[in-house]
Amino acid sequence: MENKLEFEEILFEENGPIAKITLNRPDDGNMFTRKMCWEISRCLDEVRRETRTRVVVLTGAGEKFFCIGGRKDDLPPTTMFAGMVPTLEMYDAIERSQKPVIASVNGYAVGGGNVLQMVCDLTIARESAVFRQVGPMVGSFDAGYGTWYLEDLVGKKRAKEMWYLNKRIPARQAADMGLINQVVPDDRLAEATDEMALEIADRGSFALASVKAAFLARHHGVSGLSRMSHDLLLRSYYESDEAEELSAAFSEKRRPDSDRFGR
Repeated sequence: MENKLEFEEILFEENGPIAKITLNRPDDGNMFTRKMCWEISRCLDEVRRETRTRVVVLTGAGEKFFCIGGRKDDLPPTTMFAGMVPTLEMYDAIERSQKPVIASVNGYAVGGGNVLQMVCDLTIARESAVFRQVGPMVGSFDAGYGTWYLEDLVGKKRAKEMWYLNKRIPARQAADMGLINQVVPDDRLAEATDEMALEIADRGSFALASVKAAFLARHHGVSGLSRMSHDLLLRSYYESDEAEELSAAFSEKRRPDSDRFGR
């Protein structure tokens, strides 16, 4: 990254068109803290501003955990205001990224960790990976991304089953349900993730960004629609002959040359 951001709880690396973010708290299940959420958000924001990379991969450090949720031990006693645990900011950063984000699930994806992989555009998992929602077992819940997106992926009955019964779901079953996209042998996860990312990197970046914005608009209301129209405006206003001619005509106080429109 050009501004050389330093991180304490995530790892970042670039490999050609692929940007890789690794949750780096393997001794604690890669559980996200306030700091990790902010670091992921900042990192994704930086990545979306540059043109070197075209795809983002999100994975966990170690051999056992992708992410098993959020750590609340570092919270102050009063937590009833927005942003105390900035998980929503982290999820939003994934969705705001105009570049596709792939979750490469290397182990347990539980609670908020399962929601984290759900908000990514695609998920590839190794065969030994496990997916689970455990919130009600510990008095917790996710009434936003964790329910709406889950219902979209697996259907209402399946989603309620995951939340009410809290069963462990093996990777193959998760793929059959539509919870994830692809399952590969454990020793091929990194290789298969790179293959998927490189294939996506060959697609049109503007087309991919527009498609992602269209999906975002459905759930994010005026915010999502504004994001889509804003990104289209950037292309039409800054890169079209029509906008260039109209701006020049306005500055020069003359009628625009309509022959340049539509190019």
